[in-house]
Amino acid sequence: MAGTEMPLKYSSGKASPLGVSQDESGLNFAIFSQHASSVTLCIKLPERGTKDEESEKAVEFALDCQKNKTGDIWHVSVEGLPTSGVLYGYRVNGPQGWEQGHRFDSNIVLLDPYAKLVSGRNYFGLDKGPSQPFGTYDFDSSPFDWGADYQLPNLPETDLVIYEMNVRAFTADESSGLDPAVRGSYLGFIDKIPHLLELGVNAVELLPVFEFDELEFKRYPNPRDHMVNTWGYSTINFFAPMTRYASAGGGPLAASRELKQMVKALHKAGIEVILDVVYNHTNEADDANPYVTSFRGIDNKVYYMLDPKNNSQLLNFSGCGNTLNCNHPVVMELVLDSLRHWVKEYHIDGFRFDLASVLCRGPDGSPLDAPPLIREIAKDSVLSRCKIIAEPWDCGGLYLVGRFPNWDRWAEWNGKYRDDLRRFIKGDPGMKGVLATRVSGSADLYQVNQRKPHHGVNFIIAHDGFTLCDLVSYNLKHNDANGEGGRDGCNDNFSWNCGVEGETNDSNVLALRSRQMKNFHVALMISQVNIIDHSTVGLLRGIA
Repeated sequence: MAGTEMPLKYSSGKASPLGVSQDESGLNFAIFSQHASSVTLCIKLPERGTKDEESEKAVEFALDCQKNKTGDIWHVSVEGLPTSGVLYGYRVNGPQGWEQGHRFDSNIVLLDPYAKLVSGRNYFGLDKGPSQPFGTYDFDSSPFDWGADYQLPNLPETDLVIYEMNVRAFTADESSGLDPAVRGSYLGFIDKIPHLLELGVNAVELLPVFEFDELEFKRYPNPRDHMVNTWGYSTINFFAPMTRYASAGGGPLAASRELKQMVKALHKAGIEVILDVVYNHTNEADDANPYVTSFRGIDNKVYYMLDPKNNSQLLNFSGCGNTLNCNHPVVMELVLDSLRHWVKEYHIDGFRFDLASVLCRGPDGSPLDAPPLIREIAKDSVLSRCKIIAEPWDCGGLYLVGRFPNWDRWAEWNGKYRDDLRRFIKGDPGMKGVLATRVSGSADLYQVNQRKPHHGVNFIIAHDGFTLCDLVSYNLKHNDANGEGGRDGCNDNFSWNCGVEGETNDSNVLALRSRQMKNFHVALMISQVNIIDHSTVGLLRGIA
C-alpha cells in the first residue's frame, strides 16, 4: 500500500459483479483485463470536515495476481471505506509495444468501465475542475421513490410519435425563461414537458446522456480546439449519466437523481424515453490523437477492433478513430449489462443505437449474418419491453436499411424514406410511385423481408446534417465555421435552395421555403406508422 496510511483492510474479494459492490466484508472492486500483468486499485478520499479537492487522501493497493485474480477478473474487497463519496480508478500495466495491440501505461489512473457514477468536471463546457474522470459510488442514499401510482407508458410501437432532442440544448438558452441554475439540465427539461404535450409527441429520443467528453476538441489543433461537442457522441462511460446535465453543477449523485426525476415526470405525462446510445466507439480517439481514460489502457486488444494484419493499427468503422469490439464476449456482456442497468435503474423505455451496423461486425471488422450482440439484445428478458432502433449504417459502408438483422424486434431508421421524400418534394422526376411506397410503409424494404411497417422509423431530418431550414435554403453544404473545410457531412443531401443559396430577404423565396417546409411536415405526418422528428415541429410553429 502506498500513499497516506488509512485504517483499511484488504481481502481477496470476488470476481462478480464487475464494478463496485457491497459485500459482507466491505466494498468489492472487480475489473476485467485479460492481458494485464499488474493492476493497482487507486482510491481518493476527501479529508473529513473539508470539501477541498486538494486535500484528498490517496491510497493505492497493488492486487496480487494469485490472491486477487480469477480468470481475467482482478478483484479486491476493502473494509473501512465510506459507502459513498469515494473516488477510485485503476493503474494497469502489461506488455509494451503497440505492435502487439496493447496500449498499457501505468502512469495513468483509469476509469472503471463499470462505474455507475463518474466524477470529474461539474459544469458543461468549462475547463474547470479535474479533467481526469474517476469512478464513484453511493450506497448510502435511499432508493429513488418512483411513487405508488407510477406506471410505465408501454405505448405500442405503431403509435409512436418520436421527438429527437438534446437535453441541454432544449433549455440552455435564456429564451427558455428558466432560472439559470436549471437551464440545460434534467430539471430544466421537466419544466418544458407541457410544451412537448402541446406538440403532440408521445416519445422523446434523447441524444447521448451517458457521461461524455464535450471538450474533446481541446486536444486538437486550431481551428478545432475552440469547439464543444454539444451532441455528446464522445462516450466516456456506458453506465453513468452525464454529470454536467445536473442542475447548478450538482455533481454525479445529483445527475443520477435528477435524471430519474425527469424520466418519472415524462412517464407521468405519458411520454416514453428512448436513449440514443453510442456503443460503436468511445472518446479515446485514434492513435494519431490518443486519449487514454479507460478501455484503451485497461485492455486495448479486447475492447477495440484491430487490423488483423497489423495489430498496431485500430480499425475505424465509426469515423471517430476507434471501433468498439462489440461481438467479443466480454465487450458484448458490457453492452448488455449497460442496457439492463438503464432499464432497471432509470426505467428507460427504449434505445436508438448509433451507427448500429458496427454492432454487426466481427472482431476483424467483417460483417456477420447473425451478429451475437444484436441477437442477444433482441432476446434479452430485461430488454424485452424496450423499443430497439438501429441506425442501420456505419462509416465503413455497411448499409443495412431494410435488411438489418431483426429477430422480429429490431426497428431501423429508414434512410431511404428520408432521401426519397426529399427528392420528391424538391421536384425530382419519376418520384410519384416511390412516394406512395414510402408513405405507405416501404413494403419494398420490409414486407419482402417478412417484417412489419413499424420496423421502419420514418424521418426527414435528424441531428446529423441539414436542418429543415437548411434543406430548403442550400443546394450545397457550407460547413465553414468548424474548421473542416467542408470535408465533413454527407454530400448527397437532396436539398433545394428555392432559387437563392443561403440567407435572403427575397419575400418570394422565403414564401416558397415556408411552403416547402410545410410540405415536408405534411408528408411525414401522413406516413404510415411511427415517425421521428428533430425540431421540425418547433421550426414550423409560427410559419405563415
